[in-house]
Amino acid sequence: MMKRINLLPFLPPALAAVILVLLPAAWVCAQSAPAKNAPASVQPNAQAPAKASLPAAQPANAVSSAGSNATASAAKGNSEAPAQEPNRAQAYFHLAMAATYEDDAISEGRPDDVSHAIEEYKLALDADPDSAELNNDLADLYFRTGKVHEAESTARMLLKADPDNVDAHKLLGRIYLRQLGEGDNDVSSSAPPGNVLDQAIAEFERIVALQPRSVEDRMVLGQLYTVKHEPQKAEDEFKTAQAIEPESEDVVLNLARLYADSGDLQHAVKVIEAVPESDRTPKMEFTLGAAYEQLKEPKDAIAAYQRAEDLEPGDLRTIDALAEALFNNEQYDEALKEYEQLAEADPDNNAPLIHIAEIQRHEGKYEDALATIEKALKIDPTSLEAGYNQGLLLDVLGRFDESEQAYQKMVDQITHANGAYTDEEKNNRSIFLERLGSVYVEQNKIDLGVATYEKMIELGGDSAVRGYQGEVDAYQTAKEFDKALAVSEKAVAANPKNRDLKLMLAGELCDQGKPDDGLAMAKGELDGKADDDRTVWFAMGQMDIRLRRFKDAEDAFNKSEPLATKKEDRTYLFFLRGELADREKHMDQAEQFFRQALDLDPANAMTLNYLGYMMADKGVQLQEALKLIRKAVDQEPMNGAYLDSLGWVYFKLGEYELAEDNLRQAVDRDQTDPTVHEHLGDLYEKTGRIRLAAAQWELSMSEFAKSNPADFEPGDVAKVQKKLESARVRLAKEDNSLGQPIKPE
Repeated sequence: MMKRINLLPFLPPALAAVILVLLPAAWVCAQSAPAKNAPASVQPNAQAPAKASLPAAQPANAVSSAGSNATASAAKGNSEAPAQEPNRAQAYFHLAMAATYEDDAISEGRPDDVSHAIEEYKLALDADPDSAELNNDLADLYFRTGKVHEAESTARMLLKADPDNVDAHKLLGRIYLRQLGEGDNDVSSSAPPGNVLDQAIAEFERIVALQPRSVEDRMVLGQLYTVKHEPQKAEDEFKTAQAIEPESEDVVLNLARLYADSGDLQHAVKVIEAVPESDRTPKMEFTLGAAYEQLKEPKDAIAAYQRAEDLEPGDLRTIDALAEALFNNEQYDEALKEYEQLAEADPDNNAPLIHIAEIQRHEGKYEDALATIEKALKIDPTSLEAGYNQGLLLDVLGRFDESEQAYQKMVDQITHANGAYTDEEKNNRSIFLERLGSVYVEQNKIDLGVATYEKMIELGGDSAVRGYQGEVDAYQTAKEFDKALAVSEKAVAANPKNRDLKLMLAGELCDQGKPDDGLAMAKGELDGKADDDRTVWFAMGQMDIRLRRFKDAEDAFNKSEPLATKKEDRTYLFFLRGELADREKHMDQAEQFFRQALDLDPANAMTLNYLGYMMADKGVQLQEALKLIRKAVDQEPMNGAYLDSLGWVYFKLGEYELAEDNLRQAVDRDQTDPTVHEHLGDLYEKTGRIRLAAAQWELSMSEFAKSNPADFEPGDVAKVQKKLESARVRLAKEDNSLGQPIKPE
């Protein structure tokens, strides 16, 4: 097994300055022995132990701090007085008494005994004023009892007498580390110029020069260099420490962290993997798993976490990390076992239950997931994460009123009468308001939805941007396009430099008969920066598709292509090209583009849905279409468009009961979508319910009449009109045959 040294914990750099105060235990947790020059026995009449026994927290060679006259005398030497023969027996006696008082102060909680111990050290120094060991021991007592100024002053006086006194340097190093941990950057009057970090570095540089094989000190110095953002110097110290003690866990972990912090995760992985697997510690395997997760290599991350768990069974942090990695890799059954183990080990922690509910939701077990979340809320009724999941599940189940109540409860929980919020509170409040607004819009409660989005706008920043976008979407859903345009204009007036809002306004102008103005506004956002221009060309291409300016759309996408260097950008570009090809009726080309998008991102929900629906509508490859759409719905079970696609593919497969279930859910969520009503009408007609079919087709025609022409193909309206007229004829014949008056449609 790897040899371990007790060093600084392996933590993110943001905590390094605080953690540095936790020094190696070798400096604070050894037993102190008498001074080296003390006699073997005390005075005959001394009532003291044969050997001084200092408290367990006192090191054998610990650095001390002193503030007595005797210490000053020792620092100055004997230049001003004749040499005095030290009385070491007397010194040893008082050292033993000091140890006894100090032990009583710690074991029996008598702080007054600290003062007695200090006095005994002073008496010992009176008897042996030249003893560096006594000075060091007293100085250390001062430091450990909070008398930092006296400790620092004494250490500096000792260094004047002996600049190579390593114990004095170590004491100063400890003082500066403590100040770093406490955020104290003040420099004492006796200290050299510079801030506390620089002073700490200077001391540890001196220490490693005096003790070059001290792994502990090199590790501390390396971490100090890391805090100072001098990675090369830090790497040099860690590598030197590794050369001295290659089997050290802390050396390996700190070196790996250094590379990870600099963005070189591959190098961090290599540092740990250089250690034979049989010699790796649980911390090494855990850190290796975390690095693999960041590298998006889930299988390797899972393997590392599993090895860590095997080495240290029952470690909750490792189990949690393993469960999350399994979940992210869609190994839900295995993740569930880990989270159940966590829930059993810590029944007062609701986090495992929340994750269990997420797994149940991904598996489509919505009722089970809701029951699990309600258990989590019993443990902590104020849990925002549990509250969010409760609202989500109620929405998925179509229990809209209860979903509203759940989200409103969370909003109320983080509402302040004075309107003042921290950044975290703003973020949480914005999330719940956005979900609440979405539930309102799903039910066509547009006014309530808009009022909710207004509260997001009041939060400012990104929340305000999303609030404006939510309002525009709400008005578009309600087919109130003039209001959508007015909100877009208001948003840009309030945020004249926000590119996303200006592109939103440009899109509204294009949709409402002012395409030249809209495209000119969008083009004005081009600034020569790759990320900005890519976004603009994407948006302009979409506007051109809706305007049926297909050649212009192709040109826009061609201009965006060299700028789409990231995987997510290339995925989106393939999707947009697929949409363009579909609108141009180039189905084979569209399918090719969508498959290229899925090659890059197999879980991309909008691509899965679009390709699946396109195949279902053509009546081809229906089993594959079902698989694609099912995967999209699993990710977004409240998306009405995806539910419509799922219902439509079931319809094409002849599974009419499943088709009706999903199409009815789609209508509940997208009441203003004419295509959804058309599909449900087709289902009713196919299953012999012609009157219900006619009612849905009538709703479809009504919504077509209010829709923007860019949202449907020219032949769509005529197709539904023909179905409706045919249904009316059939209904008239049926009513006549039954002798019933014809009911007006």
